Amino acid sequence: MALPDDFLPLDDIPEPLRAPLAHAHDRLASSLEQADNLADMSGNDSPLEDWLALSDERRRQLAKVLAVSTFAAETLMRYPEWLLHLDASGELDATPPAETLRDWLDERLEAAEDEETLHGAIRRFRRARMLGIVWRDLTRPPGTDMWQTSGAVSRLAETCLEGALAWLEAHFAPRWGRPAVRRDGSEQRLVVLGMGKLGAGELNLSSDIDLIFAFPEKGETESGRKPLEHQEYFTKIGQKLITALDAVTADGFAFRVDMRLRPLGDGGPLVGNFSSLASYYQDQGREWERYAMLKARPVAGDRDAGAELLSSLRPFVYRKYLDFGAIESLRELKSMINREVRRKGMQGNIKLGPGGIREVEFVVQAFQLIRGGRDTELQVTSLKTALERLPELGLLPQEVVEELMPDYVFLRDLEHVLQALEDRQTQTLPEDDTDRERVALALDMEDWPAVMARLDEVRERVRQHFDAVIAEPEEEVEEDDDADQASGAVGLEEWRALWRGELEEDEARELVEEAGLAEPDDALRRLRALRQSRQVQAMQRIGFERLEALMPLLLDAVVASETPDIALERVLPLVEAVLRRTAYLALLRENPDALGHLMKLCSASPWIASQLARHPILLDELLNPDTLYTPADKERLADELRQALGRLPEDDEEAQLEALRVFKHAQVLHVAASDIVGTRHLMKVSDYLTYIAEVVLDEVLVMAWRHLTRKHGFPERREGGRCGSDAEFLVVGYGKLGGIELGYSSDLDLVFLHDGANQGTTDGKRPIDNAVFFTRLGQRIIHLLTAVTPAGSLYEVDMRLRPSGNSGLLVSTLSAFADYQREQAWTWEHQALVRARVVAGHPRLAERFDAIRGEILGRQRDLEALREEVVKMRHKMRDHLGSKGKSDDFDLKHDPGGMVDIEFLCQFAVLSMGHETPELLAYSDNIRILETLEATERLPSRDCQRLREAYLACRTAAHRAALTGGAGRGHNDDFRAHREAVIELWQRLLEPEDH
Repeated sequence: MALPDDFLPLDDIPEPLRAPLAHAHDRLASSLEQADNLADMSGNDSPLEDWLALSDERRRQLAKVLAVSTFAAETLMRYPEWLLHLDASGELDATPPAETLRDWLDERLEAAEDEETLHGAIRRFRRARMLGIVWRDLTRPPGTDMWQTSGAVSRLAETCLEGALAWLEAHFAPRWGRPAVRRDGSEQRLVVLGMGKLGAGELNLSSDIDLIFAFPEKGETESGRKPLEHQEYFTKIGQKLITALDAVTADGFAFRVDMRLRPLGDGGPLVGNFSSLASYYQDQGREWERYAMLKARPVAGDRDAGAELLSSLRPFVYRKYLDFGAIESLRELKSMINREVRRKGMQGNIKLGPGGIREVEFVVQAFQLIRGGRDTELQVTSLKTALERLPELGLLPQEVVEELMPDYVFLRDLEHVLQALEDRQTQTLPEDDTDRERVALALDMEDWPAVMARLDEVRERVRQHFDAVIAEPEEEVEEDDDADQASGAVGLEEWRALWRGELEEDEARELVEEAGLAEPDDALRRLRALRQSRQVQAMQRIGFERLEALMPLLLDAVVASETPDIALERVLPLVEAVLRRTAYLALLRENPDALGHLMKLCSASPWIASQLARHPILLDELLNPDTLYTPADKERLADELRQALGRLPEDDEEAQLEALRVFKHAQVLHVAASDIVGTRHLMKVSDYLTYIAEVVLDEVLVMAWRHLTRKHGFPERREGGRCGSDAEFLVVGYGKLGGIELGYSSDLDLVFLHDGANQGTTDGKRPIDNAVFFTRLGQRIIHLLTAVTPAGSLYEVDMRLRPSGNSGLLVSTLSAFADYQREQAWTWEHQALVRARVVAGHPRLAERFDAIRGEILGRQRDLEALREEVVKMRHKMRDHLGSKGKSDDFDLKHDPGGMVDIEFLCQFAVLSMGHETPELLAYSDNIRILETLEATERLPSRDCQRLREAYLACRTAAHRAALTGGAGRGHNDDFRAHREAVIELWQRLLEPEDH
């Protein structure tokens, strides 16, 4: 019985491939005939019968696989029975689960008595599995795509690594023993880190596997005939493992192993302990090693220990700041690859050539290196996962990802086909016409020209996206400069010469003058002072190179601003502040648009300039103008803060506090930026600044409550029972915070209240009295708000408005607070209560506070006594804080007709009319109190309107003064009408002449 001539359907096979397929058919028929004869002689079943029983669909698939893949054809000729096994197990249609793969290999390795048998078993196992993977990749059953194929190869490699390692450990245990346990009592095994595409779980069909070997702790093996130091033991096991996969035997090889990514490459030890690896990466780790470690993943051996090692190395790979210096390193790496490609004539290489696989990987990994420390969602080894997350984080437009993803898949599919031809690692397009036909057939494309047309389109798109991310920023600026040459604009080369001091004094002065600076001598002096400063002279090479690259771009941006002299004066201190943190020099150099925003903001506001110099991490915010000039509302603020803190370990309070400070400073910068460009009304500016404080206070209260309850347990409630995980505590805002009128540098006037039992204790392992618990909670909140770290502090806090002021308890019960307000509080404390509201805390307690506030403010008072107390306090403040003597301007806040007069008028109105007009008790801010006075007709509409206009005018001027660095004073002539209106109403309501 023989294989019929028409066994393989030719309908789908192009004419040029039919003759090679007929040749493969003949060789296969011969192999099956031999197998049939052997079966007859041994009395076994013949595989030929089962081959003849294959379905028409299976034969059609077989014809395509044989026509395309010499590897598959050679494998089936050598092991014809394998096709039947793969068909019966379902492996031709679906990838076996990882657990099934492990069971299959373990079963084969149980019979291995020596290393030679081990090698043969692993190689045959790998070849059988690869036959199934190639078959599925070429026939594409449902659910199979490039990602599934690369994942299947990766799982196969991991299975072979783990199976071989476990066998070697057991085989050599009698001779060498087993490693000593770790200090914590856990066992030690070799840690095998997969790098590159193995680490990503995205291996190609015939890929090397890049590995790094490690072990946790030094020591000596135990229970063997010949104890070894751990270093020697793990080195020997590692060498044996490499040989088990990499050595070429009669059965070929399993996987080529590349160990060159380990510390010091081929010149370094094969295996390192965790301590030595941590020291190496911290002290000597190079940029390309950060790039390599992006993909590191434990793939065999002690995977938990591997995860522990990678966690310790994470700060080396992912910087806390936005690391635009990484782009320089990627450029250098890409340039090196390009030189190699040109030298070896590899332009047709679909991996390394222009628009190839590596360029897509560079785009994704650039974002991971730059932002992975901040956006922890990018701390993944899979390119697919990282690429999908870029639009969610606002780093790449969705439409770019929708182009890059299918283009990358096409390139990888093409790579798989090239390698499936002969199971050879190649990314070079074939020259042979037959091989080209095979590639077209494998990709289900009409012919080779169609393949090349698609490839050219893909590579062109990839190259454009790659250039957009990786290109030198000077190219973009120089294009603009070329366009400006006709108008005499100064180019980057001239700015570079000026910065380096290569121009004569007259030339330099003329250049700066022509560029539009009004004070050229001052500008040159400032630049010279910076360049000759001790800090610049002491810079390390990489930092100095970054400064040299930045300064021409910075000077170009300075002269493009509306006020170049002011911009230069305010920006140079910022440059000086970041000389030792050169990642920020790289950030500005890599983002010319950010330089433009920097000039605009610093020119408009010395306050912003000083904030940026004090907290350079805020420069990150310049990269996204959409959010820079559009402050978030309270809901979005809370969501962004939740996400930022959610990326950090819950028990790492220091990191969480640092993130809180960065968040607060960044959000205030957004408000200031929108204020400067005029996109926000004054009321909205204060609203946004207040929202930021409220969101921060919410989170600080959560952190403090969590800290105290973990240490001491939960306190008792006043009415019995225990408090829960939600903080049963109130943070009450007074003053500008309570009145929703925060400024850029306002401190927070706070009062702390709770409703715990007077005599109770907490229920934790270290119980403390309720009163002590809540006092410590208040202290903790103040500490979290005011502690100074590299990112500054959150807020200054003023607690003097609590009951009995500085001499009173830091924290009061709600009942004690109510009693104090009823029995002991001064009139000025009731005035302060008008501006009080709950800004963070438990809703149930907030209702009780609102009821107490309403009761106190709504009491009927002796009008004359009230008037006398309010006027007396106002005069006292004016004498202490107001202007002395006459001048052309006045203190916007404290002088007659200023903001405090209006505040006192509102407070007097609430305290004197609240019992009759309860609507006045609803609000804590002056504007809505004035609107309520008008709506309830308690004051004439014209008076309320004039007070509102005066109040807004004074606050607007005070806000602007804070941003521009001016004093909080207004010119008499500009505010005359407003002041007269306020003074007239003050005298009518509070100091009438007949009084």
